[in-house]
Amino acid sequence: MTSIITNNSAMAALQTLRGISSNLQGTQAAVSSGLRISKASDNAAYWSIATSMKSDNGAIGAVSDALGLGAAKVDTASTAVTSSIDIVGQIKNKLATAMEGSVDKKAVQEEIGQLQQQLQSVAQSASFNGENWVMAKNGGSASVVSSFIRGTNGTVSVSTTSYKFDSSSVGNVLFGATASGTLDTASGILGTKNTTVGASVFSLDISKMTSGQISSALNMVQTALNSMTSMGSKLGSISSRIDLQTSFASSLSDSIQSGVGKLVDANMEQESSKLSALQTQQQLAVQSLSIANSSTQSILSLFRG
Repeated sequence: MTSIITNNSAMAALQTLRGISSNLQGTQAAVSSGLRISKASDNAAYWSIATSMKSDNGAIGAVSDALGLGAAKVDTASTAVTSSIDIVGQIKNKLATAMEGSVDKKAVQEEIGQLQQQLQSVAQSASFNGENWVMAKNGGSASVVSSFIRGTNGTVSVSTTSYKFDSSSVGNVLFGATASGTLDTASGILGTKNTTVGASVFSLDISKMTSGQISSALNMVQTALNSMTSMGSKLGSISSRIDLQTSFASSLSDSIQSGVGKLVDANMEQESSKLSALQTQQQLAVQSLSIANSSTQSILSLFRG
């Protein structure tokens, strides 16, 4: 039965067209944005996971920046230690030269004095972003960010690597520092006085020393070199850990980004094929609706004379 009031065929065709248009709109959005899931209504579970992981990835990026800052601090200190080891090595050579009785000790001391002033200059210059790891107050500490951690219960935290300062003769700073942060030339590996010699590496004066006293000074300098080498090793281990963590953070960030992509990214080949198919379906649906609407026109011919 054909009715001019209710056109069931047109209603069915219109319903089909609406469904196709809705699917086409979603596919066009996926093609233009590159995302299969761009809002919570697309897939609440995957959208929630992807949003959290994107946030974590941003935090890992911030940690990577902080690791770079920490690496710069440690590298600055390591450079100062390496330079100081070379300078103290030269002092050691001067002392070995002064063991010869005919050598002018005052002349040698002039050279040693210049090297001692250079040690002070190196220590005071080894500051990065207001922090100096080779000239520090005893008992103080410094730290660098080492990693970002998300717990299984959803909590997040940032871990740090600490470096505690020891200004003794076998500690891990070249010189100590006063409460106001100025150089303390009476503490640290280079400033702590050796009771046998009666002086430190920094305050050593061989002008009036005997060969026996110079020999004791030579042993003191060697002990200082051993302590500085140990200090350099500690800094090196921290630097190595920072490098490893930086590499891991970069790999972790890539893995998270890839994982998020698998959850929410659109398959562009699939969406492209789907888009073409839906566009064809839409054209056919429009044509079907047109045919269904035209059927009522045939009824008019029944009333023509």
